[in-house]
Amino acid sequence: MVLFLFRRLVVALLVCTAVLVFAFALTRLSGDLAISIAGPNATANDIEVVRKAYGLDRPLIEQFFDWVGRAAVGDFGQSYFYKEKVSKLIFDRVPITMTLGLVGLSIALVIALPLGVIAALNEGRLIDRAISLVALLGQALPSFWLGLMLMITLGLYLGWLPISGTGTWQHFVMPGLVLSFSAIPALMRLTRSGMIDAMSADYIRTARAKGLSRGSIILKHAARNAAMPVVSIAAVQLGFMLGGSIVIETVFALHGVGFLAWESISKNDFPTVQAVVLLLAIVYTLLTLLADLLNAVLDPRLRAS
Repeated sequence: MVLFLFRRLVVALLVCTAVLVFAFALTRLSGDLAISIAGPNATANDIEVVRKAYGLDRPLIEQFFDWVGRAAVGDFGQSYFYKEKVSKLIFDRVPITMTLGLVGLSIALVIALPLGVIAALNEGRLIDRAISLVALLGQALPSFWLGLMLMITLGLYLGWLPISGTGTWQHFVMPGLVLSFSAIPALMRLTRSGMIDAMSADYIRTARAKGLSRGSIILKHAARNAAMPVVSIAAVQLGFMLGGSIVIETVFALHGVGFLAWESISKNDFPTVQAVVLLLAIVYTLLTLLADLLNAVLDPRLRAS
């Protein structure tokens, strides 16, 4: 188990290092940062002053290691647009994005897992085809369109839920529901295929021969083995939700990390963009590592691999 954990930690560290390099390189490849900061009406002298003030006249390798050193202690510099510390901007908005992601994943699991199990237990029947159609529709619907439709129906016409803001838990229900639709198809298909494979395994036939009840076989034996790929994809989907919440946060006016990233990109606020990319990559990597550890707990054979 120690060797298994060490290998996963090394991979996670390599991924975070690669993200550090790419986040820094992409902002530099987008153009001259000094010109972006100074503005379109700045003179050559103004641009040169900005370049020296922000240390952009130094060699790129020196700028990179300076940024990495400061980022390692939580100092991501100052926002060009907000004129505040980037770490404070992100810290103030992380709870909104995390809440939205967890709500979306919870809704997705509550809907996808039972439907996947039902489809597997009725393989090839009408109910299986109907559930597969629901998964296909969920994958095809654009999230921004679905969000607008829910705002019109549930918010304006019926008045059940608030349209925008973050005042109460009710504000997260509608955007969480929209966000969950991107994860439901993958979770449902994996649950279905995992249950079908598990129910045809030899140990299930042995359990039936012993006279175990159908419910006991499904819950205690088949579901545990079918859960392993679902755990992995659930962690990945949560990472996608956190990173891809920019559209949902923009539609529902939720001022989380995704909305901050959109504002920073549109305003050429590169220190904030770099910090957001790095943060989301670290969160995604940690979620993947957690999924690997949970799978190792569920299946001891993985620890020896």
